[in-house]
Amino acid sequence: MLNWANQFNIFCLLDNNQYNQGHSAFECMLAAGCKRSFTPNNGATFDQLQQFHQQQPSWLFGHLGYGLKDETESVFTSKSTLIDFGKAFFFEPEILIRLEDHQLHIESDTLDPALIFDQIEACSGERPAQRYAPVNATALMSKEAYIKAVTTLKQHIKRGDCYELNFCQYFLAQHTIVDPSYLFQKLSSLSPNPFNALYKLNDRYCICASPERFLQKTGQTLLSQPIKGTIKRNTNDAIEDEANKQQLLNSQKEKSENVMVVDLVRNDLSRVCEEGSVYVDELFGIYSFPQVHQMISSVKGTLRSNLHFTDALKATFPMGSMTGAPKKRVMELIDQYETHARGLFSGSIGYITPNEDFDFNVVIRSIFYDASQHLVTFAAGGGITFYSDPEQEYEESLLKAQAIIKVLREG
Repeated sequence: MLNWANQFNIFCLLDNNQYNQGHSAFECMLAAGCKRSFTPNNGATFDQLQQFHQQQPSWLFGHLGYGLKDETESVFTSKSTLIDFGKAFFFEPEILIRLEDHQLHIESDTLDPALIFDQIEACSGERPAQRYAPVNATALMSKEAYIKAVTTLKQHIKRGDCYELNFCQYFLAQHTIVDPSYLFQKLSSLSPNPFNALYKLNDRYCICASPERFLQKTGQTLLSQPIKGTIKRNTNDAIEDEANKQQLLNSQKEKSENVMVVDLVRNDLSRVCEEGSVYVDELFGIYSFPQVHQMISSVKGTLRSNLHFTDALKATFPMGSMTGAPKKRVMELIDQYETHARGLFSGSIGYITPNEDFDFNVVIRSIFYDASQHLVTFAAGGGITFYSDPEQEYEESLLKAQAIIKVLREG
């Protein structure tokens, strides 16, 4: 299917890798080709997105970039992003392919679905995955600089500037040519997650293996599932793996991080939800993924009937798990201490339905590739609290990047 999709300048593949988590509306979706697109003018992105969707309600796929914090929290940056996807972009696909309940649905206004299926079948053996030279990305911040930054951020926490902050480092490889489809297949095989995505926007690609949902709307119900709390897995030793799982569940540091972001999400949702409707559906849930165990909580609420779906996105973006608390102050500190603007990293990729439902992930555990500039970048980090050990925070950031580093180095 990816061989067939590569003919299009724009496409978005979303794959839940058969993780149910009780909330997924589909197994896999591919939106290909562009009937019409939305790129915001300066400012008022969410209002413009509302107008675009209302003009012609339809399926839309695309992204919200972290830079939209300029509009939601008035936090501006002078730093550049390594690969620029723009603050936001959405497109109505020419062709939509959905896999639900083991049934394949193909929708198109211009082409016969049977013909599309035959084209996909014909491409299945046409273009083999392309290997590439091993990619060794360089960290743009030394270990010493990372530890110094975390130590300084802890001083901000002690002074009361903030309670918890998500801090990340960036990796870059230049003069690099890769096959995004091959990378996505490898990354998905090594790190299958419920919110994986392969997103192509002309010459830029996001190859995403995200375990985290930002926000879902089903009817008037909103669901956010922030992740805070990570520990390494040992799949070769079931007893030690279970011990690690229990260590994460009982960690006061990880639980304090998690409850802080849950409170932040509850506060964000309360701005747009019916009074008294916001509640924590699950607190400190432990979910296992190939490389790590994660602590995930679920927060739900009922969107007020007089508000639009874009009001929910605006009130909650960017997601608290990738900022910290209080949101505005920590984003100012993130901008001060990180080396680059985040761009699509810490943003969101997802879809909007014709009836105004949506589902968006958190863009983490992702490789970004610029095919024109021959650049590969990725980022990793974690939540910093009063209890953080700077050395351990550095090691956790590398743990989260482990699958990406392995995929790139193997070629």
